[in-house]
Amino acid sequence: MLKLFHVSDLHFGHPAVPEHYEAIEAHIQEQRYDVVAISGDVSQRARPGEFQRARSFIKHAEEVSRTIVVPGNHDVAWWRAPLGFGDESAIHANFRAYVNPEVEPVLRVPGAVFIGLNTSHGVTARTLTWNLRDISIIGDLRQEQLERVRTVCAETPPGDARVIVMHHNPVKGELSQRHGLKRTKKILGAFAEAGIELVLCGHDHQEAVHYIGHTKKGTVISTAGTVSNRSRGGRPSSVNSIRITPDEIEVSTLVWSPSARTFLPGPSKCFAR
Repeated sequence: MLKLFHVSDLHFGHPAVPEHYEAIEAHIQEQRYDVVAISGDVSQRARPGEFQRARSFIKHAEEVSRTIVVPGNHDVAWWRAPLGFGDESAIHANFRAYVNPEVEPVLRVPGAVFIGLNTSHGVTARTLTWNLRDISIIGDLRQEQLERVRTVCAETPPGDARVIVMHHNPVKGELSQRHGLKRTKKILGAFAEAGIELVLCGHDHQEAVHYIGHTKKGTVISTAGTVSNRSRGGRPSSVNSIRITPDEIEVSTLVWSPSARTFLPGPSKCFAR
């Protein structure tokens, strides 16, 4: 059995709530998960101080668990290279310096492979919409990234769980009624062809668990809520705890309880592999 902790949208900086993320740090130490996956937006404004606190959070988790983290749109200094004008490498410079030099890490553990995908490319022609509020918000995956997923999966032993870690949600949020990611139909189809069983994402600031059925095998989508004061609809902070066995994937939501001052078990869904 593989125990996985999925957290997203910590937003270290002004929106972060110390009581919440400190409770998560204690929870990780107590539960000793096999893997802690952080699906982006570890900072609020991509500032060095925010990334330094994120680095501390990650290092603390690494004392007891393997970790994988990818950038979110808030971790990107998009203003350094809008529409490709400027130094494109600079937009992830602080993330690379303080969090991880690799924005698309691959983590292999017994029984599973975790493939990190960077959906946060800043302001590009591909992510522009007619809504000005979407500037720097919308996520994107390029063809070469999908090809890389197929390559990694082809090198993965049969029976190992294939897991994507990315920031933007490929399924519409219940309250937002929006995809965070463009070209979701094509991307989910590519994931299915590669044998992806589980996608870990965030961005929507509302927790959700979905199952996308395909002709051969379905894909479970774990969307973690935010651990900050920016939850959609005034919902409490939440994280997801996941159990992967040879036969099933179970996703359980842990919800912040102000009275207990910790995260308590919430809804749980189980899917056959």
